[in-house]
Amino acid sequence: MKYFVITGHRAATTGHFKLDDIAGGAGRLDILVRCVNSAFFLSHNLRKDVEAYLVCMGGEDAPKTVIFKGEELRYLNPDERSTASLIRNALMKPVEPGEEVKSSPGVYVSRMSFDDVMDDLSEKGEFVYLKEDGVDCREFEFPENPIFVLGDNRDLTEEEEAKLLSFSSEKINIGPVSLHADHCMIIVHNEVDRRSA
Repeated sequence: MKYFVITGHRAATTGHFKLDDIAGGAGRLDILVRCVNSAFFLSHNLRKDVEAYLVCMGGEDAPKTVIFKGEELRYLNPDERSTASLIRNALMKPVEPGEEVKSSPGVYVSRMSFDDVMDDLSEKGEFVYLKEDGVDCREFEFPENPIFVLGDNRDLTEEEEAKLLSFSSEKINIGPVSLHADHCMIIVHNEVDRRSA
């Protein structure tokens, strides 16, 4: 399995936003939408061995985490609007602390914070922090079940980074220039694919 954790520091936590305004009114939810597409899409297929955790930290109902599970996913299309709609539908579901509510096949919502997600995933694999000052991904030996963690258009906060590094996660970079989060995800997919082919 491969896991991705993307923190949307301003991403909406309610469904009260317009699908035409996901970059503004939804707190840069557009970044998380593109990350979902990068996590799962192949040419004419979806990756089944992936789970993506979108930690939404913006608005009055924070935190919430929307989880996409590749093995169960249906109705995921390549356009950003339909992916944003899946996320919005999940955010509109009533959910209590400790619950994980299914909003559509393969899409769930919970009230997990970043720390909760780290604790929940810590038994499932090894954390890999995508950060500019990490080792080059081409020189890195990927663990069997990597849990890739990255921020949105903002770095992880000091508190988030401290929590992640408490699990002695490895830091890797993707190359000599900074890239968008969704592009980084495609590159790490490619690196893992090449080594498992």
